[in-house]
Amino acid sequence: MSKLNDSSFPSVNALSAPIVQSLIDNADALRLGISKMSNGTTVIDAGIDVRGGLEAGRLISEVCLGGLGSVKLRASTNFENWSWHVDVHTSHPVLSCLASQYAGWSLSHGEGKGAFNALGSGPGRAMGSKEELFAELGYKDKADSACLIIEADANPPVEIADKIAKMCGISADKLTLIITPTSSLCGSVQVVARVLETSLHKVHALGFDLSRVVDGAGSAPICPPGVDFLTAMSRTNDAILFAGQVHLFLQTGDEEAEELANNLPSSASNDYGKPFGEVFKDVEYDFYKIDPMLFSPARVAVTAMDTGNTFHAGKIDLALLDKSFSNKCG
Repeated sequence: MSKLNDSSFPSVNALSAPIVQSLIDNADALRLGISKMSNGTTVIDAGIDVRGGLEAGRLISEVCLGGLGSVKLRASTNFENWSWHVDVHTSHPVLSCLASQYAGWSLSHGEGKGAFNALGSGPGRAMGSKEELFAELGYKDKADSACLIIEADANPPVEIADKIAKMCGISADKLTLIITPTSSLCGSVQVVARVLETSLHKVHALGFDLSRVVDGAGSAPICPPGVDFLTAMSRTNDAILFAGQVHLFLQTGDEEAEELANNLPSSASNDYGKPFGEVFKDVEYDFYKIDPMLFSPARVAVTAMDTGNTFHAGKIDLALLDKSFSNKCG
C-alpha cells in the first residue's frame, strides 16, 4: 500500500489536546474525575468512581479520533426500541481511525491476580506504540504532550504511565490517561463510536490499499450499559455488528468496490448470528478462536469514485439487537 506522508498530516495529539483540556476544565459538569499520579500524569476517570455520561463519552470519542473527526448524538425513527445513535465522520479516516482510534496498544504490568492488562487507543498510540501497523501507514506523530484512552475498570499503576510516557518520548507530567470502563456510559459511547474504525480495520485486513480510502462516515445505536463486563462488552460490539452502518468513498472502480462491499459486513462471517457474549462463551472466552472478520458493521455502502457507482451489502438485524440489548449475557 502507499504510505501516509508524515509531513502532509497534522499531529493527532496536538489536534486532540484542546478537547482533552476541555474535559479537564469542565469535569464537574461532565461528571468526570480528575487526579494526578505520583509521577505527574493526569488521569481522567470516566466511569470508575464517577458517573460520566453521554456527552463526556462523545467528547472522549473525538479525542480517540485524534481531533480529526466529529461525533454527534442523534435520534432515529427507524429503530423502534433503540432510537439514539452515535454518528461518526472524519475526512481522514485512515489516519484518525487506524493511527489513533484503533485499540491496538497492549499494556500490561505485574503478574497473577494483581496484574493490570488493557488495550490503549487514541492519539498517544501514534507517538509511542510499536505496532506493525504504523510501519505500514508510514505515520509517526510528534507532539509536546500525549493522551491515551484505556478501557479498564480500574486505574492503571504508575508503572504503566511511566512506560507510556517513555515510549512517547515525553515526561510523565505531559501524559493524560482517560479511563473508560466498558460498563459505563462513557465506555458505551466511545466503543460504539468505533463503528467506522471497524470497517477501516476490516478493509485493511482484506488487503485493500488504504491510501485509496478518501472519506467515510458511520452510525450505530447507543447501547444500554451492561451491569457486568461480559454483557457490556457484548452490547457495545453488537451495536456495531447488528445495527452499525458505514459509507466509504474509495478511489477505485466498480469491480473492487463491489467485492469489498460484499465482504465487509459482519454477516459475511461464519460467527455471525448470535450476541457477541454468546459467541465469546462458545469459544471458552478465547478471543483468538473468534473469526476476526466478524468485527465489522452490519450494513455498508461503498462508493467507487472512479465511476460514481455505489454498492450496498449487509443488513440491520433488529431482532438480534433487541436480544442483545435486553438480556444479560453469561
